[in-house]
Amino acid sequence: MVLPPYEPPPPYVPPSQRLDHPDYIGNVKDFLPRRVTMVRTHLTEPLGFNIRGGKEHYCGIYVSKVMPGSEAARLGVKEADQILSVNETDFQEIEHSEAVKVLKMNTTTEMILRFFPYGYSETCVFNI
Repeated sequence: MVLPPYEPPPPYVPPSQRLDHPDYIGNVKDFLPRRVTMVRTHLTEPLGFNIRGGKEHYCGIYVSKVMPGSEAARLGVKEADQILSVNETDFQEIEHSEAVKVLKMNTTTEMILRFFPYGYSETCVFNI
């Protein structure tokens, strides 16, 4: 088994500089898992976002792009969201191609997401 490369923690920002520093995200709520339910009228209707990553790349599945004006954008899906599950299917150890199938197989898609930009920066790019 090959382990993924070590990912260093984000740079330290002194407390006195945190309020105005662009690399500091002080709201822990931004990183908590959240539930998003998307409804499409037809299976051929686009989801409104792209994904990247997967088990074969030793990482999770992440949202890599959200189309402006899409339902995904309206519901708050954002780049660097890690998809933890879709319709009760665990996405933490799933291959990219299987993730695409699960995402596209239902008109109602219930996802558990968490914003995780540190893992996202280590993923590969794929489009769905």
